[in-house]
Parts: sequence; structure tokens; C-alpha cells
Amino acid sequence: MASITLLNPKAEFARAAQALAVNISAAKGIQDVMKSNLGPKGTMKMLVSGSGDIKITKDGNTLLHEMQIQHPTASLIARASTAMDDIIGDGTTSTVLVIGELLKQADLYISEGLHPRILTEGYDLAKVKALEVLEKIKIPVQPTRAQLMDISRTALRTKVHQTLADLLTGVCVDAVLAIKPKDNKNIDLHMVELMEMKHKTSTETTLIKGLVLDHGARHPDMPKRVENAYILTCNVSLEYEKSEVTSGFFYKTAEEREKLLAAERDFIEKRVEKIIALKKKVCDNTDKRFVVINQKGIDPMSLDALAKEGIVALRRAKRRNMERLTLACGGMALNSFDDMKEEHLGYAGLVYEHILGEDKFTFIEECKNPLSVTILMKGPNKHTLYQIKDAVRDGLRAIKNTIDDGFVVPGAGAFEIAVSQELQKYKMEVKGKQRLGVQAYSEALLIIPKTLAVNSGFDAQETIVKLQEESQGEGMIVGLDITSGEVLKPADAGIFENYAVKKQIINSCTVIASNLLLVDEIMRAGMSSLKG
Repeated sequence: MASITLLNPKAEFARAAQALAVNISAAKGIQDVMKSNLGPKGTMKMLVSGSGDIKITKDGNTLLHEMQIQHPTASLIARASTAMDDIIGDGTTSTVLVIGELLKQADLYISEGLHPRILTEGYDLAKVKALEVLEKIKIPVQPTRAQLMDISRTALRTKVHQTLADLLTGVCVDAVLAIKPKDNKNIDLHMVELMEMKHKTSTETTLIKGLVLDHGARHPDMPKRVENAYILTCNVSLEYEKSEVTSGFFYKTAEEREKLLAAERDFIEKRVEKIIALKKKVCDNTDKRFVVINQKGIDPMSLDALAKEGIVALRRAKRRNMERLTLACGGMALNSFDDMKEEHLGYAGLVYEHILGEDKFTFIEECKNPLSVTILMKGPNKHTLYQIKDAVRDGLRAIKNTIDDGFVVPGAGAFEIAVSQELQKYKMEVKGKQRLGVQAYSEALLIIPKTLAVNSGFDAQETIVKLQEESQGEGMIVGLDITSGEVLKPADAGIFENYAVKKQIINSCTVIASNLLLVDEIMRAGMSSLKG
């Protein structure tokens, strides 16, 4: 009888073999759900929320976030996989598959009486060897457009349709190259604004070398389109605000009240006059125009005064856009209108308003040297836009990882085949029962090429045998051609994956699978829910 029942008579527990069976069945269950999503030929999943919202996706991260997973072990695997996506941006489906397969392979040996501790020691030896193989087969890359296109294309084709993936590849690579610092360090992907427009089709998604704001000018008389414009980015209130401390104004007569109102108004008008004075100074007798983008409010009277001068004014811009504006257009974000000079202003070749139904968008384009850009995602409905947004985010992260790492790894299941072959040779050098752990690890990694084959409509065993035969040669790195089912060289086909993703999969899957194998008792001291 378990000691926990002395402390809590209602406690439920699963001991030894039963606990292991609970964990392994949970891992198999979540693996079966995610299996069909892997690779460019993977199928979609349709998620329906309680309110009837639809999301169609095959992005592992989205699925694991949105699915309601009740089982504690499955939930643990899901959380580990989504954490990996948060750090690196890819590899969620692979992580779930490899963890599931490591436990499945372990089950075969444990059922024959092998102790889980010996298996996990074998897994640790295999992990070290797998990381050695990774170092051996990684390929150094320069951040040129062509090489980044290959990486991005491989990542995006696993998320969306091939035609759309090829379009988004160019968009994502150009976006990262535009914001990339000279030294390739600290790329801030927040400087790529992702703007959605429910409009036209998904293949009309474009890269705007500038900024798109999701609101328009607030005065009907302001010009809807200006060219050759100075941009004043500011965070100054152009409306009457209450004082920050609690204060009261007392007046005896109506005249005094009028004076008070006039003083308040005068305070704002002086600020507006400073803007108009600067506009006259830099724009009069030239073909230049003037645009004010303010993070705080602008009241109707101030808008009217600016409109009379032909100035386009936008109020209540997002704080993040203020950072992006100065990077896209140049100039400085001002917190005061004292001592404004021409060098504080940014420049844009074209500023225009686009009205879509009741929504207004302001496009700021033709900037001289934009260090912040916008990916304008178009789609006919909400779930298409969700799908594009998830794909773009992963594409951008894949490019950033490549630039940060300086290395890539051959894709199409080539890495897993290479590691599996090396582990089969390494197994002979391992003494004792740990060799069975190395053997199990070698078999488990083959789940990736097997699943790619099955999802593409080919026979798993036949494909694996072909790949293993071809990879016997020294230095032969081969992967699976998902269109013909034959063997191909990923490097020649331009199929590459992130070095960081593969490294993380090897590390995290081994640790999680080992921890789950070493669980010999699951206790739930409370309500009834655990039925092994």
C-alpha cells in the first residue's frame, strides 16, 4: 500500500509499470495528433473555439497553444514544445514526434525487463554523439539573399501552400535584410510591423519599405495624398488636459472664466503655431509638404488650424510606431516643440490614406533608408490572415537564426538519417546494456523521415531502406524527395534547416523523454481523474 494513502485516503496513485504506461500512452497520443502535420505535404487541422471561431493551421505551435489538453503528461510535452517555439521559432512538431518516439522505443525494451535508468544513460551517450554529428555536418553560410531564401523557403513551405510560401519567402528575406544592422548583431524583429488587411487574396501580401498605420487623418479638409513630405514625429499633447495634481480654479465673474478659457486655449495654440512656423520655414517656396504624427491627442481646433495650412496630422499613434517611424523616415521623436529644427524632421517620398470599408490606413512609403519596414498581409478572411501571420513570424525567425548562427543543416530528413547511421556504428563501441539505449535513440530519430514519407503518400519502410542504403557512402548526406519518394541531396535542392533548431531538439527531447521514463509513481491527492 502506498504511503500517500496514509496521508490522504482519497489520493490516487499509479505505481511503477502503470505510471510508465500512463506517460507513454500520453506521449503516443499527442504524437498521433501532430504526426500528420509534419513537412510541406502535411495536412491541416481545423480548430473551432467555443464561440465558433475557426482557425485552420498546421503550425505545431498554434495547435499546441489552442488545443485543450487535459492529460498532465501530454500537457508537459506540449508546454516544452511551445517553449522551444518561443525561443527559436520552429521545431514544435518535430519535438513532439521525437519525444513520443523515444518513449515508444523505450517501451519495447522496458517490457522485456530492461531498467529505465540504463536506457536513459544510453540516451545521454547517444545525445552527445548526435551533437558531434551535428557539428560535423553543419554548413557555414553568409547572410546573402540567395542563401537566406533557401532557409526561409524550407520553413515556410511547411506552414502554408507552396505558391504562397514562395511569395512570403521573398517578403520575409527582404524585410530582415532591410532592418539588419551592418554587424549582423542584435536584429530586432519588432522593427518589422505586421499589418493585416481583410482585402483581396493572400498572394497579394507585400513588403512596404516604410510604415503602414492603422488609422487616418482626423480632419476632412486634410490632403489624402502628399508627396515629398517632411515627417514630424512627436509626443506632445495638442489638446487641453487636466492638471496632474488635484487643483481647483476659482473665478468671481464670467469675464474671469473667459480669461481662464482663453489662457488654456492660448497654451495649446502656441504649440500649434510653432508647428506652423516650422512648416512655413521648411516648405514655403518649395514642393515639400508636411505631416505631423503625434502619439498624444490633437483637439478639433488644432486640427482645423493645421488643415488650413495643408498639414496632414495623425493623432494617437501607437508607441511602438513612434520608434519605427524614426527608423523608417529618419529624424527624431520630439517630446517638446522648443528649438525645433529641420534636422529633427524625417522624410518620406509618399504619404497617402487608404480607406477600406470603415477602416483607414495611412501608408508612409519611399523612405530614403528605411531601418523599419511593414509586411502588409492581405487575405479574404480571418483564418487566412491568422495562417499568414503565423507563417511570416516563423519565416522571420528562421532568417534571424541563420544570421545569428552562421550555420545551417541539410533538411529533408537528412540530419536524422545521418545521426541514426552514426549511432548504429557507435553502438558497437558502447559497453554493457547502455548500448540498447543508443540503439533505441537511433531508431527513434527515424520517425522524422518516416513521417515525411507517409505524409507524402509513400511507404515508410521502403523509403527508410532506400535512404539508409544511399547514406552508406562516406560523407553522403541524403534526404527524401517528397514529390517522387526518391533520394535527393538537400544541399543541391536548396533544402536547409536551422542549426539552432536541430541542436535544441536533440537537447530538449532527450531530457524530457529521460525524465518521463524515470517517473515511477504518479500521485494525484485530490479528485478522481487518473485512470491508468
